[in-house]
Amino acid sequence: MSALCRILRVSSPVLRRYPIASCSRHFSTESDTLKQKPKASTPLRRTASDSLPIRSNPTPTRSPIRPILTFATADRYVPTRLRPRLTPDSQKLHDAWWIPRWGQNGEIFVFGNGSFVCWGLSEDEARQFAKDTLAPCEVGSLQEPETEELEFVTDPNERTRIQGDLIILGRVAQLQDPSNAASFPPSNPSFDMTTLLARYAYSQALSRSTTLSVLEESLEAYLLSVAQLPHSLEKTGKPGLGRQELIKKLGVLMKFRQGLNLNRENFSDTPDLYWTEPELEGFFKSMAAALEVKARTHAVNEKITYATEVQSTLRQLLTESSSHRMELVIIALIAVEVIIALIRDGPELYRLVFDSPKEKLEGPDANIVKSH
Repeated sequence: MSALCRILRVSSPVLRRYPIASCSRHFSTESDTLKQKPKASTPLRRTASDSLPIRSNPTPTRSPIRPILTFATADRYVPTRLRPRLTPDSQKLHDAWWIPRWGQNGEIFVFGNGSFVCWGLSEDEARQFAKDTLAPCEVGSLQEPETEELEFVTDPNERTRIQGDLIILGRVAQLQDPSNAASFPPSNPSFDMTTLLARYAYSQALSRSTTLSVLEESLEAYLLSVAQLPHSLEKTGKPGLGRQELIKKLGVLMKFRQGLNLNRENFSDTPDLYWTEPELEGFFKSMAAALEVKARTHAVNEKITYATEVQSTLRQLLTESSSHRMELVIIALIAVEVIIALIRDGPELYRLVFDSPKEKLEGPDANIVKSH
């Protein structure tokens, strides 16, 4: 095995997750494995080798490589419940709650869209934070959290940027607007305050990507549940689902669209902070581009359009089913009315129709006829 393969096997967390059988099969093997995990097929993952110069050439000023973990655990967090559960030095930082120190030497950004980003924490520490601190604040808790994993280093001699699948925290320009900085400096932060807003910008992009993954999973699950509908309509002209099941499918889509329209993160707009801070905007957009947020948002919108067409079809089927059922009920009511009328007035109608003229004259009018 060549030196390149050994470096790839040891250095990149993405490639450690997907072992390489041999150097000659490196690219094909990675590609085949990534197909089994769509979330890992973004350019950020595919360009993992770009970070090898940083990973394989440590310097005295460069810190050890540490993890960045992003979790989406709910539709949203309730702010009034969240604040009392955070550490005393936590503070609101634009669209997130910033916890300057958590655990041994980590920090956390908690966003209102039901996601949080941990810098320098292990997965166990992150999950424990979610369980102990965030769980009571969740609205619409997810059965299984959606996650995204990256790594970072700090090096004051490097410029802050993304290189492959690695974030390098280094030199940053001064803020254009000093009021965008943290409200007050914490007493014991885990990381350098000069790169705070750079970490925030990267975290916000990661938060959006992970929240978008939740929407993607929800859409996939719904579309899979109604996948049989077009085939059944094509073959039998019927949906292949009972009325109650159709109503349930309609309710699921309505609930999904309600949550999408009322609680969804706006994935296309640039947050207001970055209009006055072009360098921070560059950090935010570089991460969003690396995670293909724009292309994935377009794909989600197309799936929503298809789901809307499915909803329209379900409504038509329910309307036709209701109309047909109502017609049957009306016919049945008319039939019952006819039967009641026959039972009540049948004998009299029979006499009027079938009695002979002689029998008709045997009544009181018969004496008048005889007298003549």
